[in-house]
Amino acid sequence: MNAPAPVSPWRLSVAPMMDWTDRHCRYFHRLLTKQTLLYTEMVTTGALAHGSVQRHLRFNAEEHPVALQLGGSDAAELAFAARLGEQWGYDEINLNCGCPSDRVQRGAFGACLMAEPKTVADGVKAMLDTVEIPVTVKHRIGIDRVESYDFVRDFVGSVSEAGCKVFMVHARNAWLDGLSPKENREVPPLRYELAYRLKRDFPQLTIGINGGVTTDEQIAKHLQQVDGVMVGREAYHHPWLLTGWDERFFGVPADALSRDEVEDQMVRYMERAFAEDGCPWYAIARHMLGLRHGLRGARKWRQVWSDHRLKPLPPREVWAMAQAHVVDQPETAES
Repeated sequence: MNAPAPVSPWRLSVAPMMDWTDRHCRYFHRLLTKQTLLYTEMVTTGALAHGSVQRHLRFNAEEHPVALQLGGSDAAELAFAARLGEQWGYDEINLNCGCPSDRVQRGAFGACLMAEPKTVADGVKAMLDTVEIPVTVKHRIGIDRVESYDFVRDFVGSVSEAGCKVFMVHARNAWLDGLSPKENREVPPLRYELAYRLKRDFPQLTIGINGGVTTDEQIAKHLQQVDGVMVGREAYHHPWLLTGWDERFFGVPADALSRDEVEDQMVRYMERAFAEDGCPWYAIARHMLGLRHGLRGARKWRQVWSDHRLKPLPPREVWAMAQAHVVDQPETAES
């Protein structure tokens, strides 16, 4: 009897999100899913060359599998940053070729790089020559008003020739002029069929899809066409969605905690983080505010954890106050 085919580590992931997917957020998400790949916020090569490496690269051992996303365009700087990422224990290095923010454009990286596939290829090769862990690319399907499939096909083709085998495709164009980063996640239309076509044209590559995914049903539909799905803001705002992924999409029996148990683990983590480096509990609690979304009492529970007047209190006292509003029965809308 043949053994079942191994599940791709990129089958399901939580997207890198600036100001959101820090190590505290990833610790919280790992309590909800053991198998899903987690990504850091984008860390620029300049920040690693000139800033605090520990501040940017420190993570919790419980986060594995976890990938470091880099922002940069200089091959030597990318190789240096990738080496640091490997030394710190990350499972993957991902190059950002999709962020359209003004700051990223001024640095000539992010989505701008889609117009320079040779630069991306050189950076990927430099990183692959330096590290043993996978080097992957996250990108858009086009930039500005360029909507030709040939554009993204040629980009993937060029970068894959440098050795990249995994591409996470945000299925919208990035408009580099006239739209804010938020609008760039909403205004350019989603064209999933281009990501599907990439998989057909490059069957030897791992192709994942990102953008607008909000339900398990959508995930399952995409997985019929591509190798992986990356979920962004839905995972952050409605994190309980993650609790069903291990069993449904990885075939691993869920070792699920209850919401109360998750909250208890987060309070213990807050206490540990404060003891280790003085991290205040509210810097951590902000990431779990969606934990009780859809349950009765959720709004008042969330208000307690968000109340700036409670900042001087220890997290266990705040937890007790929040628990006073917890009701077991779910409702269709928050009360």
